[in-house]
Amino acid sequence: MIIILKPDIGPESAEVSRLMNYFRQFPDIKPRISDVQGTIRVVTEVYLIGPTHDLPLETLERMPGVEKVIRVSSKYRLIGRHGGQLDQIGFEYNGVSFNQDCLDIFIGLCAVDTPEHVEIVFKKLQELNITTARMGAYKPRTNPYDFQGHGKSCLPWVFELAGKYGIKIVAIEVLRAVHIEEINDALEQAGHPTGVMLQTGTRNAQNFELLKAVGTQHEFPVLYKRGLGLSLEESLNACEYIASEGNRKIVVCLRGIKTRMGEPHRNLVDFTHVPVVKRLTRLPVCIDPTHSVGSKDRAPDGLLDIFHATAQGVIAGANMILVECHPRPEVALCDGPQALTMQEIDHFIADVEIVRRAYEERRALAEHDC
Repeated sequence: MIIILKPDIGPESAEVSRLMNYFRQFPDIKPRISDVQGTIRVVTEVYLIGPTHDLPLETLERMPGVEKVIRVSSKYRLIGRHGGQLDQIGFEYNGVSFNQDCLDIFIGLCAVDTPEHVEIVFKKLQELNITTARMGAYKPRTNPYDFQGHGKSCLPWVFELAGKYGIKIVAIEVLRAVHIEEINDALEQAGHPTGVMLQTGTRNAQNFELLKAVGTQHEFPVLYKRGLGLSLEESLNACEYIASEGNRKIVVCLRGIKTRMGEPHRNLVDFTHVPVVKRLTRLPVCIDPTHSVGSKDRAPDGLLDIFHATAQGVIAGANMILVECHPRPEVALCDGPQALTMQEIDHFIADVEIVRRAYEERRALAEHDC
């Protein structure tokens, strides 16, 4: 059961104290208080863990400070909508909003290689008024002899360049808990010129120790990538794992699933699950078209397959796009064949704007019919 308190009723309020005193008569129920930082207001929620079936719903709803009482299902207790009873909340980080209505674009290098290439990308994003980027410092690779990333050694100049070009958030994949510490230390030493979104990659989708680590820290939001062969339910349970550790600033990323049925693409594009995730959870949804498609083949209509895959996600209501680029894809140290060039980025952004307008028109039409 979840009790949602009215605005301005915080954890230290008299109303919460009264609720806690009331629950003492139910020794098998363990209340837990949580502040959820939404994009509009801070929502204080009280989670009741245990046998709540005998709790009088009407009594709780009449108690001072209570806005709503929700009986939850067993799935996704913290991130779920529970049959539409809960609205999305979203969050804001370093001046950027993340919710189920917005659309943020994170463009950058799969693997950071040189300061020159990073600066070219950041300068391009500044020209396009884009303040969010992706930069891979730690790279898990299938082949042990492939480039594994520069690691913490590149963080100082990546953060410095991000600050120089007004990049507010850089998405960085982490493989171990120590990487979170390294990122935090590098940010402090650089004077916090930018923010970081921690990314858990598809190969770590069920690395529960890493999920604990990104969930326990509350400084950075988390981009959770669906596992290579995980069901949607398994992936959302992993997000619940992060939330249960206290971090509710989570974005779910769909990046295609591993199956031969997707060939010739690298993975089977799963972007039709965008509205499903939004219906089941309160979380924003990201799409990763470059890892889904894995190449830059062009359709007879002149559009890259990556553009078509992106359009599928955006037209379905995606809230974030993670896409790779490189000033010289032919010399990229990781996934060069799927990286957009600087010239292709212009076309990509223009195409996304067209599809986003179409989505907004579809949404307005649906609201009118309702």
